[in-house]
Formats: sequence, structure tokens, C-alpha cells
Amino acid sequence: MFNSIGVQELVVILIIALVIFGPSKLPELGRALGRGIREFKKATTEIEESITKEVKAVSDNIKEG
Repeated sequence: MFNSIGVQELVVILIIALVIFGPSKLPELGRALGRGIREFKKATTEIEESITKEVKAVSDNIKEG
């Protein structure tokens, strides 16, 4: 049902955002959204690295013991 957003839906969303927030606030909102996405990616990468490190440590422990 919500698999992907098409071009028409994206245009409607952008028009609604423009009406609600105005043209002066959109760049600021875009930057904030970009920062949020960047922080989310960084956090997920750190969690993934931590899990990988722990799995490797457990695996090495099993091989030694």
C-alpha cells in the first residue's frame, strides 16, 4: 500500500509544505531534516559496528574454548 511515493504524490506534499511553512522556512526545514537523517545513519552505523564487534568476540571465544 505505502511501498513508494510517486512523482505526483511528492509534488502534492511539497505544495502543501510550501503553503503551510512558506518559502522562507523550507530551506531551514530541509537542513534540519538532513541533519536528522545524517545523525540517524551515524547512530545505526555505530550500533551495527558494535554488534559486529561483539559477534566476532563471541565467535573468537567459542573457537578458542
